[in-house]
Amino acid sequence: MEKKSVPSLVKDQQLINKRRQQIIKGAVRLFIEKGFHRTTTREIAKESGFSIGTLYEYIGTKEDVLYLVCDAIYDEVTERLKKQLHTTGSAINRLEEAIRAYFLVIDSMQDEVLVMYQETKSLPKETLPYVLKKETEMVAMMEEILADCKKEEALDLTEKEMKLITHNILVAGQMWTFRRWAIRRHFTLEEYINLQIKNLIHN
Repeated sequence: MEKKSVPSLVKDQQLINKRRQQIIKGAVRLFIEKGFHRTTTREIAKESGFSIGTLYEYIGTKEDVLYLVCDAIYDEVTERLKKQLHTTGSAINRLEEAIRAYFLVIDSMQDEVLVMYQETKSLPKETLPYVLKKETEMVAMMEEILADCKKEEALDLTEKEMKLITHNILVAGQMWTFRRWAIRRHFTLEEYINLQIKNLIHN
């Protein structure tokens, strides 16, 4: 499943990226407040600081905006996890840094993450498999680092235990967004990350 090509009438890629970031930020605020289906493209344009005509120079449909939100999150997480796959140091340290990097991305894009998991079901059938494939790739990268920990005998895990820990890591990161109204009354981000690393891989 290939990456969707979102249509644009503009040829300057740098300008496209800049405008689409504005569109994502504006749309996310509306999607959280009103939901995807109740938000109109005219409202997205206004929230992004554009006319409706300008908006359609950078996207084709409202569904394109939701796709861009999901793709931006996965691209950022994937980029940070890849750095931990190709750095030196012990596998357990790389795993800790990968978890930390993942949680920091979730924190910096918390509204986008909330929208993604609430509204993924609204993606068109042709783009949903691509988004799900990106999540599978993210899981595989974390599993690869866990496998290195097993090779170095830093962790003694079965294949099923590695898969479960990987999903636990992803859910723990997402919980910082979904349960933020409760969790942040008790923990700073740094405290939360350190405690989760301890509970996930050092117990």
